[in-house]
Amino acid sequence: MGKILRIGLLIVIVVLALGFWWRYYFVFGEGVKAGTLNFFVKKGYVFKTYEGRLIQDGFKSTSPGTMQSNEFEFSVTSDSIAAILERNSGKEVELRYKEYLHAIPWRGMSTYVVFEVLKAEEGTAKQPVPYQ
Repeated sequence: MGKILRIGLLIVIVVLALGFWWRYYFVFGEGVKAGTLNFFVKKGYVFKTYEGRLIQDGFKSTSPGTMQSNEFEFSVTSDSIAAILERNSGKEVELRYKEYLHAIPWRGMSTYVVFEVLKAEEGTAKQPVPYQ
C-alpha cells in the first residue's frame, strides 16, 4: 500500500509541475513590435520589475464607434536590455518579445517579455497634413 501511495504522490507532483510550467513558462509565441517608446520604469512592491509601453502607429477600436491608440505594454527581465530602453524613451524602437500564457510577479506584470532591442532611433518628424 505504501508503494502505491508513493507512486501516486510522485505522479501528482509531476502533473502539478508540468501544469505550472505550461501555465507560466511555456512560450506561447514570439514576435516583433515597433513604435514610439512612451515610458519605461522599474516598479513593484516586492519584486522590482521593468515595465514599458510602446505606442504604435494607427488606431484600434475595442467597441464600435470608439478609437484609441495601439499600445503595447511589456516587461523586461534583462538589466542590459533595460539600460538600452531607459536611454531611448520617446524614440522609435523595434523590440523582439516572447508571449507567455500568464504573468509571474518576478518576471513582470505583462505576459509580453522583451528580450532584444533590434533598433532604437530618433522619431521621424511628422509631415503636416496638406488640408490642415
